[in-house]
Amino acid sequence: MKIKIYSIYLQLSIFAIASGACFAQKTEKNHLIIKPTDTPKDIVHKAAMLKPSARQLRWQQLELTCFFHYGMNTFTGKEWGDGSENPQLFNPTALDAEQWVHTAKDAGIKQVIITAKHHDGFCLWPSKYTEHSVKNSPWKGGKGDVVKEVADACKKYKMGFGIYLSPWDRNSPLYGTDAYNDYFVNQLTELLTQYGRVDEVWFDGANGEGPNGKKQVYDFNKWYALIRKLQPGAVIAVMGPDVRWVGTESGHGRETEWSVVPANNLDQNVITKDSQHDKIFKPEGDMRGSDLGGRDKIKNATGLVWFPAETDVSIRPGWFYHAAEDDKVKSPEKLLDIYYNSVGMNSVLLLNIPPDKKGLVSGADIKALQGWKKLRDETFKTNLARNATVQCVNGLRLNTMLDDDYQTYFTTSGKDTSTTITLNLKGKKSFDVLLLQENISIGQRVEKFTLECWDGKAWVKITEGTTIGYKRLLRFPAIATTKVRLSLSARLNPTIAAFGLYKQP
Repeated sequence: MKIKIYSIYLQLSIFAIASGACFAQKTEKNHLIIKPTDTPKDIVHKAAMLKPSARQLRWQQLELTCFFHYGMNTFTGKEWGDGSENPQLFNPTALDAEQWVHTAKDAGIKQVIITAKHHDGFCLWPSKYTEHSVKNSPWKGGKGDVVKEVADACKKYKMGFGIYLSPWDRNSPLYGTDAYNDYFVNQLTELLTQYGRVDEVWFDGANGEGPNGKKQVYDFNKWYALIRKLQPGAVIAVMGPDVRWVGTESGHGRETEWSVVPANNLDQNVITKDSQHDKIFKPEGDMRGSDLGGRDKIKNATGLVWFPAETDVSIRPGWFYHAAEDDKVKSPEKLLDIYYNSVGMNSVLLLNIPPDKKGLVSGADIKALQGWKKLRDETFKTNLARNATVQCVNGLRLNTMLDDDYQTYFTTSGKDTSTTITLNLKGKKSFDVLLLQENISIGQRVEKFTLECWDGKAWVKITEGTTIGYKRLLRFPAIATTKVRLSLSARLNPTIAAFGLYKQP
């Protein structure tokens, strides 16, 4: 009996190796130490084996999230308030958080973040730790709670819910003292315990002077630990350990976007203490270069970490609503360009949609969002490669990259890290968009790819790129052909979950 069981186990092991299952990590770590004895080849292999935490993977698969910048600035016309504003100014006449959330959902957005407190220190919930909040406004007789209304709307429409809490507080007299960090913990605790599930906590790095003329030393590590304790499923961005800022507010990411980057402030004590869990520290260093995780960037690293990019941009010139900008809302075509250059560059798009003084998303914003959604739907409704015949001499599970199932993926046999995949499109097809996805639950591996078409006599290059990651989208002049081929070069056996050819309307 033992021999029979061992035989079955051996057959399953062989199958796992052939199918590429052996490439998945056995632990849930999204970070690791580079040993002094590791060669450049060892480091590249380790980078290819890292994968996101469960919360990071869930966040990446959202693709589209949004900000609701709302607060005292909405009523003063400012972008950064100074904390001296009278709470009596906050008085929306028709605030409808369900309209906000439903508008976002109709645009294909999966998660929203409310600015619970901006730099002026005014709180959109009745915090018991300050008088500078909605409880002292005329809105709903001081009984209102914007955060609760947004949280409830997210539950109703099955949307992710996140909070932005500004570390900089220009109203609190405690800012600039040790007591402020405790004050901040108290407010963060209110937000993390009173509104149900929180999916993202967003901190920015603004650090100016408080009312006393002093700047604060933020105790980020204490805040991170509190979030992990109270809302363990929440990602912490972008001054946080889970998600980093892409480096610009233009809506455009980078051509080469590695989710695995150096973490030279990672030490052995962190690994030893937290060996089976993801990190609760923020990697140090400038994360705004054109290539953060290439071979030359990781070869001298002392540690590596999965640290993906979020691309934030506002639908308007400002982050808060200003009536003078009603004719400056980004067009559907501009939003589509942002989509290609954010989600289409291995990033999550965080689009700001600021409600107006009445407490509603304006008609101009809604019209732009609806047009944007229509353009995306029309472009991606039909994968022109869907029924193609796939050929690859060293490939395994060839058709999985066309099956609309992210969990299944094409890979290569043995130790092959390069491959060429040919797709017969079964008739001439015209297209101008390429979609590629790696199964990042296994890791990010592709370093270079090229797409070619058959012109009847020879293969002609259509487009090329470097990294893929969760999703890569490339546009090019329309091509009509019967065959295409994709060449890949990767750090380890590639894991291609999706391949698509599309035609823009």
